[in-house]
Amino acid sequence: MFEQTFKNIDDILHKDAGCSSELDYVEQTSWILFLKYLDDFEQDKKTAAALAGKSYARIIDKPHQWEVWAVPKGKDGKIDHQQALSGDDLKEFVDHELFPYLKQFKAEAESADTIEYKIGEIFSELKNKVQSGYNLREVINRIDELRFRSRAEKHEMSHLYEDKIKNMGNAGRNGGEYYTPRPLIKTIVKVVAPSIGNKVYDGAVGSAGFLVEAFEYLKTSKKLTTKEMELLQKKTFYGKEKKSLAYIIGIMNMILHGIEAPNIVHTNTLAENIADIQEKDRYEIVLANPPFGGKERAEVQQNFPIKTGETAFLFLQHFIKILKAGGKAGVVIKNTFLSNTDNASVSLRKLLLENCDLHTVLDLPGGTFTGAGVKTVVLFFDKGTPTKRVWFYQLNLDRNLGKTNPLTEADLAEFVELQKTQADSANSWSVKVATVDKTTYDLSVKNPHKKDEAALRDPQEILAEMRRLDADSEQIISAIQEMI
Repeated sequence: MFEQTFKNIDDILHKDAGCSSELDYVEQTSWILFLKYLDDFEQDKKTAAALAGKSYARIIDKPHQWEVWAVPKGKDGKIDHQQALSGDDLKEFVDHELFPYLKQFKAEAESADTIEYKIGEIFSELKNKVQSGYNLREVINRIDELRFRSRAEKHEMSHLYEDKIKNMGNAGRNGGEYYTPRPLIKTIVKVVAPSIGNKVYDGAVGSAGFLVEAFEYLKTSKKLTTKEMELLQKKTFYGKEKKSLAYIIGIMNMILHGIEAPNIVHTNTLAENIADIQEKDRYEIVLANPPFGGKERAEVQQNFPIKTGETAFLFLQHFIKILKAGGKAGVVIKNTFLSNTDNASVSLRKLLLENCDLHTVLDLPGGTFTGAGVKTVVLFFDKGTPTKRVWFYQLNLDRNLGKTNPLTEADLAEFVELQKTQADSANSWSVKVATVDKTTYDLSVKNPHKKDEAALRDPQEILAEMRRLDADSEQIISAIQEMI
C-alpha cells in the first residue's frame, strides 16, 4: 500500500507547476509526511501516558494539529469535506499560518536534542512549493492513508523512503550525492564495528545513510537495556550537512528509522577551523562518504593545514582531527587519492600514515556509485599509532555494476571475511609502509597476484572528468565576464 501511495503522490506533484523534479517530489513529500508522522507520534505518546495513568501535553497546539487543519473527520471516520481546507484557502493557511507557527519552535525549544527543536529547524529550512492548493489537498489525503504506529509499518516506510532517496540520483542536479549504496554502508559499518557508548559522526551526512545503518547495527548487536536504548537515541549519532534538502532528508530518514530527535546540524563543516577542535568535540567513530570533485574557496582552505580545493581532501583532514585517540574510521574517497603527485595529496597521505593506522583499503570497481564514473576506495583507519602495514582488497566482479546490476552484500562477503585476519588471496595483499617511497607516499592499488595490464581509465570516469572541467571553465568565464 505504501509503495502505491508514494507513486500516486509523485503523479500528483508531477502535475504541479511548483515541482519540477524528483528532488522536489522528495522534499515536498517529506514535510507533509513529517507532520503526519508527528501526529501519529503524539497519538502514541498520549495512549502510553493514559495507560500509565498520566496526562500528555501535546507539542502542537489544537489549530495546527493534523486532524484539525489537514484531515478534519466526521463521526464516520472519513474526511469532512465541508471542514477540510482546499484550493487557495489551504495554500494560504499552509504558507502564512502553519509554516510560521512551526518555525518558531526552534527559538522556543529547551535544547537542540529535542523533537521540538527539530520541528522548528525543518520548517525554517524549507518552504511549501506546491502551487496548487487542490494538488496539495490530494497529497494530504494520500499521506493520511499511511500509518506509522507499528514497528512493521515504520520499517516498511523507512525502506520506501530510502528508495525515494536512491531514485533522486536519476533526477540530475547532483541528486546522486545524497545516496551511498546500502550494501557498501553496511559493510563499512561491520568492519568499523562501533560499540554501545561510542559517539558516531558523519560530517557530510547527506541522507544519513551511515548513521541509520550504524543505528541498525548497534540496535541488534545485543539485548539493549532501557538506558542503552536512550543512549542510542540521544547521545550516539551526530552529523553535519551543508545543503538544505539533504539536511531535511537526513533528519526524516533518521526519524523514520526510529531516532526521534536526530543530532544533525545544518552547517558547512569545512567552514570550521580544525585548529579549534578540542577533546570535547571528538568522536570515537567516523563513517562518511564526503563529496569529491568540489572546489572550495580560498578562505575555506585557510581552515586546514594542507591547502587544497578538493573538498574530499579537506574532509579527510577534518575527520583525522576530530577522531579521538584510538578512534576508528571508514571513509569513501576517490581512488586517485592514493597516487596523485600534487603536494596536497602527498602531504595528506603522509599525515594519514604518520598519525593513523591505515590498516585496510577496499578498492571498489567502477559503477559502484550509479551515475558516477569515478572509481573509489574505502579507507579504514584507527587514530593514534602510525601505519606499519596496509592490507589491500580489490573487489573484482564477473559483471559490470550499474543501475540494473547494483552492488550487493554478497559481493562484499569475501572482503568482510578476509579482513578479519587480513589474509592474502587472489584479491588481497599487504604492503609494508617501510617499503613505500617517502618522497611520494604512493599507495596505488597494484595487485601483485595479477599480471600488469595497461592502465586504461573507465570511459565513464573520463566523461565525468570532462563534465567537471567544462563546469570549471564555465565558472571561470562567468567570473571574467562579471569583472568586465
